[in-house]
Amino acid sequence: MTWQLAGSIAGLAALDSLNPATLVAITLILLGSRRRPLAEALGFVFGAFATVFLLGLALYVGAEAAASSISGALTWLRRGAFGLAAVVLFVSSVRSLRARRRSAVGLPAWFTPLTAAGLGVVMTGADLPNAFPYFIAIERLLAAGVATPTAVVVLALYALVYCLPCLVLLALGLSRGERVMGALRRLHDRFGTSAVIPPSRWRAAGFFLAGVAVTAIAVSV
Repeated sequence: MTWQLAGSIAGLAALDSLNPATLVAITLILLGSRRRPLAEALGFVFGAFATVFLLGLALYVGAEAAASSISGALTWLRRGAFGLAAVVLFVSSVRSLRARRRSAVGLPAWFTPLTAAGLGVVMTGADLPNAFPYFIAIERLLAAGVATPTAVVVLALYALVYCLPCLVLLALGLSRGERVMGALRRLHDRFGTSAVIPPSRWRAAGFFLAGVAVTAIAVSV
């Protein structure tokens, strides 16, 4: 495990942590919790952490077994990671060409710390197909021949970095009071309410060009 490898994986984890879905969930808990916002937010973060770590560990162990028995498995894993990223970008490009309705989001009355943890599991698990930095990080661990105990620690730290923006947002929301909460309310009013998102050719073109670039990387690796 070199410092260069650690730095690249830390960068991938930081990129992966900028997940709008989890940040929106923490915002909703801070704004809409009727009982225990801290416990519910921590429950959500725990669910997200456990999902990222355990699924990542399962992928790593499975890929390690495949790499030891299938010739060229690492090459195909690398291509699969970049190929998945390209597919996500192309799908986003197509979606940007048509108007779509965004539903309003809010907390149900039965929301508790336990159900918050379940929500963290569901939301994070549903978003993992888009988490191509994680697949690239796992591929780099395998390619470097990192020992399994070290890889387990790295995956746990990756999951922690993934959750850091949520923890920072939670800390700011609870410590800074109305100033931060007011900013969160404005963000929720803009992005969390029911609305029709108009099509955008510029946004679609940006996603498409990014998809082409990532496809070229997938073919060349």
